[in-house]
Amino acid sequence: MDTALTHAVAVIGAGPVGQTTALLLARWGLRVILLDRRPERDPIGSKAICQQRDVLDVWATLGAEAIAREGLTWSTARTYNRDAELFSWSFADAGRSPLPPYVNLSQARTEEILDTRIASDDRIEVGWNKEVTGLRQDDDGVSLECADGSVTRAAYAVACSGARGGGIRELLGLDFPGLSFEDRFLICDIRADLPGWENERRFYFDPPWNPGRQVLIHPCPGSTYRIDWQVPPGFDLAAEEASGGLDRRIRQIIGDRPYEIVWRSVYRFHSRVVDRMRVGRVLLAGDCAHLLAPFGARGLNSGVPDAENAAWKIAFVANGWAPPELLETYQAERHAAALENLEITTATMRFLIPQDEAGWRARREILDAAAGSPATAAATVDSGRFAEPFWYVDSPLTTPEPGRPFGGRPPKGHAPAPAPGVITPDAPVTIAGRPDVSRLRQIVREGLTLLVAGDRDTGSPGDAARRAARAPLTVLGIDDVDPSGELAEALAARPGESWLIRPDAHIAAILPDADPARVTAAVRRALAMASPGDALPADV
Repeated sequence: MDTALTHAVAVIGAGPVGQTTALLLARWGLRVILLDRRPERDPIGSKAICQQRDVLDVWATLGAEAIAREGLTWSTARTYNRDAELFSWSFADAGRSPLPPYVNLSQARTEEILDTRIASDDRIEVGWNKEVTGLRQDDDGVSLECADGSVTRAAYAVACSGARGGGIRELLGLDFPGLSFEDRFLICDIRADLPGWENERRFYFDPPWNPGRQVLIHPCPGSTYRIDWQVPPGFDLAAEEASGGLDRRIRQIIGDRPYEIVWRSVYRFHSRVVDRMRVGRVLLAGDCAHLLAPFGARGLNSGVPDAENAAWKIAFVANGWAPPELLETYQAERHAAALENLEITTATMRFLIPQDEAGWRARREILDAAAGSPATAAATVDSGRFAEPFWYVDSPLTTPEPGRPFGGRPPKGHAPAPAPGVITPDAPVTIAGRPDVSRLRQIVREGLTLLVAGDRDTGSPGDAARRAARAPLTVLGIDDVDPSGELAEALAARPGESWLIRPDAHIAAILPDADPARVTAAVRRALAMASPGDALPADV
């Protein structure tokens, strides 16, 4: 690495995606500088409150288990039309994760917990009042010019500058196509005692207290509730408060109970994805790369997977464990994920806010037909599909296996059966000499992991995997680490199979046997050391 470089990676933006990126990069041993244009942290409002199990798992890996522990756990989502419940659904776990399927916790508290972890890591430097106004790249690195006249020089940069990241996108010459919705959403955090509401998310179509529009209610820790009202274009919050309208809105929901307003704001939602998420040595992550309507909680819950994908790939390239071509697969994988999230959330917004009379008529017909038929309602009423990991089935890093096909998008709240490209289910493991490891996801995030099912010796496939690359690699026999049988059950592992798992817990390959040549090919593909079109050993 060029001696003029002051850091391995510069992360632009100290929101939760930038914080996570910095912590993950430091975990791989890289020196990081975290730059933010603000003078200091602004801990205001709930903002992104819903955090999904796989995101909680990433944070737990970073020592931020407090996010899952402090967050309010909920597992049931209810959807109503006016006052009648249409359907409800709950999360199912194919593995045995100790983490809840979702928690609600204010973004301010999440950032506070992550800041504590950053402060304890001397590989991370934090720079406030560092607005990036210039960006130049060359063969050796990236130079970031800040408004205060300082210049930061790093080998790579990750832009996590949030919804207001237009300046960074402009510096990189990127477009940000998409659409913005005219309707506004009024968001209030209130503190109140609402028995029976503590553990459920509630979504209302056309309730009597917001006719013609929607209301979403989320429970949060400390008897706090987040209420989102869809309001018309031009809604004036100050006028609403002055007239007593805001109090009336709240009391129409909670009745004559004492309450306290903790925070309130008005948002306009957008559906936009940047045209490229990698430009040379710069990767874009989170809201800087994609703005999504919040129904389904796919903003922060897609930004953290961006961070993890970017971090392990930058680390593997920077440490010489993989070729530079690995970075382009960030674009291939995370841009596809962003486009899927855009498709899903835009469809939800078009159901919530039809764009013409035909759309309104179709929605009324769907809601009326769904009354009294939960199965019909669950299949046809779109109140938001909650965030789930993107499945890298078509990634150039994934080795397909006809005997383990991807089954397509599962019902709400369910995970797909394990297959190449899918994130692996979690389960308890016992590893000799590693008392710090109690579940699969902990060990796989240390590098590549090769699991061998059945009673065959792991030596031959393990040796092949080690010869294929210099990257960190753990080889485990499933029978050796799975005394309870829960891991084999979660994977539905078949005797003789070899499972190659990436550092972000996604399955790179499931090979029907432990043939060393196949293992070698799968490892090389998982690290972009071979073209997806390269010939593989016979019978693969």
